[in-house]
Amino acid sequence: MIGAAALVLFVTLSPAHADTDVALPAPMPDTVSQLRLQPALGPTVVPPAPGEQPLTEALLANYVKRQQELRSVDVTLAGPQPELTSDMLMGYISRGSLGGGNNALSAIASFTQPAPRALPSVTSEALRTYVETGYQPTAKRVEHANSERECLAQAIYHEARGESATGQLAVANVIVNRARSGQFPGSLCGVIYQNADQGRYRCQFTFACDGRDDTPGERSAWLRSKALAKEVYAEFATGREIGAVPGSALYYHTTAVRPSWSNTFSRVAEVDSHIFYAP
Repeated sequence: MIGAAALVLFVTLSPAHADTDVALPAPMPDTVSQLRLQPALGPTVVPPAPGEQPLTEALLANYVKRQQELRSVDVTLAGPQPELTSDMLMGYISRGSLGGGNNALSAIASFTQPAPRALPSVTSEALRTYVETGYQPTAKRVEHANSERECLAQAIYHEARGESATGQLAVANVIVNRARSGQFPGSLCGVIYQNADQGRYRCQFTFACDGRDDTPGERSAWLRSKALAKEVYAEFATGREIGAVPGSALYYHTTAVRPSWSNTFSRVAEVDSHIFYAP
């Protein structure tokens, strides 16, 4: 009786599928795995655009064969050609115009009505005007440029050789501003030596009319002044801005003095020992 109860308990507590085989899915073949990685619509093959096909022997042979076939056609085999009448020509023109143009007519027009040629930009009138408005030979222009640089170097040396590079540039900037303003002579030498022939201390820059020898005595300072004058003149000649002080600055004085005219102008900058004004 006890043995029967134990047998019933063992059967009740045992797993219902203890003796059933588990069926696992078969491994996925590699071909199927690769196929599943492709896009949903499958691979897309885009044909090469015309003219981008690789030049192969087969393509070249096909082209040669096609050309030979076209050139071997005898148009006379199609029978006698109809006479070219005005009606036929007008119909041909009408059909061609519907497509946006007619190559035959365009070719004819190119001979009967050639495109106008552009007129030369250099004419005798333009040359005459150029000569009359200040033409100078190369040698003369080189001489003028050297003179302008020399004048500017003298002004930088005598007016600001004790200043920093920025201070010297600011003084040169005022000279350029004056030459461009229309209120002073249009050249750098003209600005620097304006009224120098009117007597002592009647000029715009003291060194130009103080009666002293202007020969530079400090070699290193003079070399720096010449180098800066070369750079500034290049900017002046090409119309570029100097940028050390505003383009409106036309006057300056040292911080050691206070001239009466300083009250009538607007103070626009102060660099080192110079104060700059605009009218």
